[in-house]
Amino acid sequence: MSTFRGANYNNNNNNNNNGNLNGGSSNFQRLGNQGNTKKSPLDKIQAVLNDENFRKNYLQKFENFTDRIESYSDLPIFELLKPYTPLIARLLIVATFYEDSIRIVSQWKDQVFYLWNYRHIPYFLVLLFLSLISVTMIISSSMLILRKKIVYATSALIITVVLQAFVYGLVSGFTFVLRNISVIGGLLIALGDSIVTSKGTFGLLPELHNKTSDMKNFILLTGRILIVVMFVTFSITKNWITVILTIFGTLLISIGYKTKFASILLLLILFFYNITINNYWFYKKGKRDFLKYEFYQNLSIMGGLLLTVNTGAGKHSLDEKKKIY
Repeated sequence: MSTFRGANYNNNNNNNNNGNLNGGSSNFQRLGNQGNTKKSPLDKIQAVLNDENFRKNYLQKFENFTDRIESYSDLPIFELLKPYTPLIARLLIVATFYEDSIRIVSQWKDQVFYLWNYRHIPYFLVLLFLSLISVTMIISSSMLILRKKIVYATSALIITVVLQAFVYGLVSGFTFVLRNISVIGGLLIALGDSIVTSKGTFGLLPELHNKTSDMKNFILLTGRILIVVMFVTFSITKNWITVILTIFGTLLISIGYKTKFASILLLLILFFYNITINNYWFYKKGKRDFLKYEFYQNLSIMGGLLLTVNTGAGKHSLDEKKKIY
């Protein structure tokens, strides 16, 4: 940002000075216009998408294809399920928390033994931690499903994710950390969805509604980016077709372009691999517990993607900017 300094003019050169000032004001105006035309990254991407040649050759064909895929969601069978989509998505999101709390209770002795003897946490604190964590996950998950005090419920669940990662010493596991980040992303999308559906409450208070809308869009943007983080490592060990589709879907969700199509794509990919790879029901204790944990974490991420299909990308997305152009 440039700083302009004033100058002293001689009284004998008023005419010249007026001309200079007029010219200066034009310069200032041009500079101001240049500053006002500064585009955000999303605007630059939108400009490329609006290019006539690009639209004719590639974009229009792609949009026709994605519109055809998205139109399948309007089939009668899916229309019947649409009113229940948010509930199903929230159930999936909290699935890992229910499973985690049940596992803590059913394996109480093993959990206490590990934290006390291997993590060297005082016995009393171990008991207190496990009790609080398990109760918090059950209560907060139920509140999220029932749409009661969702801000407190999602905050409590995010805190349990972070606390368990540190207490169990799992923060050094790159894949584990990314997976948990995606779970947090799903929770943020659930929070954003609750703000979307309750926005009518602020109809008589425009300023409060605008602030709430801005907060909603920021939460949806953050959740949208976080939920695809897990796919960074997910696609590495898969075949090249899955890698391409996963990276493609991840990029689309990140920039908020064809979000519904991209969410459906990643949802189907994750569903397929979750059933075929994390099929814990075929294994005995040991590997079974590990696969079961991953299975339910993937369910939570799938719930976030499903909720993205229902909620949309929010204001900070190319989908929303397309409505403006």
